[in-house]
Amino acid sequence: MNTNIALVLVLAPFLGFLINVFFGKSLGKSLSGIIGTLSVVVSFIATAYFFGGIAAQPEGIRISLFDWIQISNFKVDFGFQLDQLSILWLLFVTGIGSLIHLYSISYMHDDENMHKFFAYLNLFIFFMITLVIGSNLLVLFIGWEGVGLCSYLLIGFWHNNQEYNDAAKKAFIMNRIGDLGLLVGIFILGNLFSTLDYATLKTAIAGATNLDMYWLSVAAFALFIGACGKSAQIPLYTWLPDAMAGPTPVSALIHAATMVTAGIFMITRLNFLFDLTPDVQSIIAIVGAVTALVAATIGLVQNDIKKVLAYSTVSQLGLMFLALGLGAYEVAVFHVITHAFFKACLFLGSGSVIHALHGEQDMRNMGGLKKVMPITFATMLIASLAISGVPLFSGFFSKDEILLVAFHHNIPLWVVASVASIMTAFYMFRLMFLTFFQEFRGTAEQKHHLHESPSLITIPLIVLAILATIGGMISLPGNSWLNHYLIPILPKLATAEHNLGTTEYILMAIAVVGGLVGIGIAYAKYIKQNTVPTEDAAITGFSKVLYNKYYVDEFYDAVFVKPINFLSRFFRDTVETGLSALVFGFGKVTNEISYQGKKIQNGSIGLYLFVFVLGLCAIVSYLFLAQQ
Repeated sequence: MNTNIALVLVLAPFLGFLINVFFGKSLGKSLSGIIGTLSVVVSFIATAYFFGGIAAQPEGIRISLFDWIQISNFKVDFGFQLDQLSILWLLFVTGIGSLIHLYSISYMHDDENMHKFFAYLNLFIFFMITLVIGSNLLVLFIGWEGVGLCSYLLIGFWHNNQEYNDAAKKAFIMNRIGDLGLLVGIFILGNLFSTLDYATLKTAIAGATNLDMYWLSVAAFALFIGACGKSAQIPLYTWLPDAMAGPTPVSALIHAATMVTAGIFMITRLNFLFDLTPDVQSIIAIVGAVTALVAATIGLVQNDIKKVLAYSTVSQLGLMFLALGLGAYEVAVFHVITHAFFKACLFLGSGSVIHALHGEQDMRNMGGLKKVMPITFATMLIASLAISGVPLFSGFFSKDEILLVAFHHNIPLWVVASVASIMTAFYMFRLMFLTFFQEFRGTAEQKHHLHESPSLITIPLIVLAILATIGGMISLPGNSWLNHYLIPILPKLATAEHNLGTTEYILMAIAVVGGLVGIGIAYAKYIKQNTVPTEDAAITGFSKVLYNKYYVDEFYDAVFVKPINFLSRFFRDTVETGLSALVFGFGKVTNEISYQGKKIQNGSIGLYLFVFVLGLCAIVSYLFLAQQ
């Protein structure tokens, strides 16, 4: 029974992919969208079934489909592991995925390749489910590479625009760099323990008496490099903002709520490994905090509404990695969930705005949309309050948990994370004020066509806004359902305290005041002073450095891209030319010998007999001399 339902969970999106690939164009746009959406809904229902039954099986459900690889004592099967962590991830992957598919039916309705879009989305959900429920690192790797492929296809979906193609290639290549690290880590673990199965690895590590800590640390660090690529951490973060070239539902599904959390999932799944490598954990925490701060500073001055949200995503992912590095895996998971709610809402809300403005993404050309788009405004306001850490919204609980953990473990990192959080509140309300308040700054034609988005767009926004409001209730101080739920995955939670003292309340007050200060500064600048960001050419000073993203892309271009292109041209124009001349030279020599040799074949029987006699004489002479 469990095996059949698990197969339905995995294969329903793949079936939707196949239907849209082979029959989508003939089915029509609406029907292809409905089929794509229903296939993910089926996976959500299957996930809900396992969620309801996991309480009776706290050890989880393991399903082995077949033996995959067996070499000597190394064995890997193709199997699924449905436990508290994987089911939790599946709930928001399939749940939010269903909402985004529903949203896309309206958002992509005018696109002639709508069936292809839904095919790619379904394929992504299939690979994401595979990544999450795999029982070992190799099955995870299949899903890991699959979601990378789908990300590439969806970022470059509008492939007639070369900039979008470049963004897709950038995301694909940069993720391959991280994936090399992931593979190295997998190979090392396979060599050390002769298994890649999560449960067997955990048992082997726990029971080992002479662990090779050097190679264990190398494996953990290599796996972290893979997480840096997929979850956009320094130095492999620059692909994510460019990924906004894809349609907005892609940004919401892949680059906010699901794929970019794969790194957090992998590290949490292997918590028993990372707990043994404190040096690697320290690196993870530092990289996460620095990423959170750097991305937040860049987000302060961006004018493209989706770019602001993209850098916000990178920053929030940094906070999650900070929690992971401090060993607070449950806190990172908590923020993953709340972030999925409010960031998906924000991205879909930005898509609603872009839809109303016929493709306009520059906030300098927006304003005054509050009255004409009340549902979009209200839902984005709720999500902005949540991400800013305003009390009682979901982000308040999860972000404060991260800051509390950081304070108790490393005060400098707490300071960095707190500053990043204040900046988050500022740039999110900068976005809200520039987009929805004051007078409309777009064209007269845009103003004439302004309207609220259709219900297929607003309904997912409303659902996500509700989740962004109440989502924090899953982990309340002193009564954390989430922590209790994750005890089988993180046994230390069974004895961990989750209560608040005077210090915690003071820290919470500081965080809330910081967020309100950020909102207040944004209000003073963009409402009271009615400031509108200057044109690109007029940006000067440090603002120009931030606007150009610290010139990191230019640095990578100068240090890596141009030298590689130079070497490529050198080998093409010099080395390959020389080799070609050598190869063709051998060909010419052979051809000339053949040409001269064929003259012997002139059709003269007398000449043939003469040569035959000479050959016969040579053979007889050789035999005679050999007997002497």
